[in-house]
Amino acid sequence: MITSSTNFTPMRLLLSVLFFISINCQAQSFQHDVAEFRNHYIADHLQEEHSPIKYEQVQNLDFFIAKEKYKVNATVKLLEDHKGFTMLTHSGKKKQYYKYAQLNFSIDNKKQKLYIYQSKSLLQKKEYRDHLFLPFTDATNYTQTFGGGRYIDFILDDIKEGILVLDFNKCYNPYCAYAGGFNCPIPPKENRLDIAIQAGEKLYLGEVPIHK
Repeated sequence: MITSSTNFTPMRLLLSVLFFISINCQAQSFQHDVAEFRNHYIADHLQEEHSPIKYEQVQNLDFFIAKEKYKVNATVKLLEDHKGFTMLTHSGKKKQYYKYAQLNFSIDNKKQKLYIYQSKSLLQKKEYRDHLFLPFTDATNYTQTFGGGRYIDFILDDIKEGILVLDFNKCYNPYCAYAGGFNCPIPPKENRLDIAIQAGEKLYLGEVPIHK
């Protein structure tokens, strides 16, 4: 029997139970969100005509277990880049981008910085004008993840009151991780993270054809 002299009064006990239920629901919601993203990601591969991943290759896609530590709020510092710059691709083709904003965030209490870009060619297309592109490399490249880096996509409306939710659990491989012959942008040196981002898509488990 719980009495008023006990540390956990009935009201405190109820609040404690509700707190843990809330935490558990949030964790389940996070896992569901990441799982749903990955299901859509695989479905997009199968529906996209030019994707190198076909039904029989889906089993070779591999992902880290989703962790909430890799979902962070990044402060957005908008930049005025009217000149743009050239981003090289794995095929040797050059693509033009504008530096849209600087993202500042922390992982394991260590401050990090990345830049997010806008494609010059996509800005010419009405349906893609709001697209933002975040390519990056990190300490997992070549051992756990694709050496050429990974990507995350956003739209302008994802930025709310100067904050962008940066979920590395949703980062993915470019097509070049599965096959040659694609114009996959190479992340600029300024988007190299010295820490290991053990989140999102891992190295492809299948054989990658060599295109000469």
